[in-house]
Amino acid sequence: MAGARHPRVPVVVATLAASFLTAALLAGCGDTVLDDTKSEDVVQASLEDSLHEKIAAVDCPSDQKVEPGETFTCTVLFPGGKQATATLKILNKDADVSLVGLKANQ
Repeated sequence: MAGARHPRVPVVVATLAASFLTAALLAGCGDTVLDDTKSEDVVQASLEDSLHEKIAAVDCPSDQKVEPGETFTCTVLFPGGKQATATLKILNKDADVSLVGLKANQ
């Protein structure tokens, strides 16, 4: 169904919000911008593990500054064309992030 919510999205958000998505997300030592490729890889792997299905792609912003407490969004593409928006929160200056929301796009 077009525009239907993914039935497992609330469960995934609850599961992933409780665990941190951590990785070396900084583009390089001393940089203040997240590495978007690493962010995308972490989100994709975490969602595939939680949803038990393949994610076609994840697209995160390439210019996201590391500012603890700030949130940013990434677009999640499912096979068949469904899309969702993942909201991530930057936890600290080490660029650890937590998935705080996943919402199916209409």
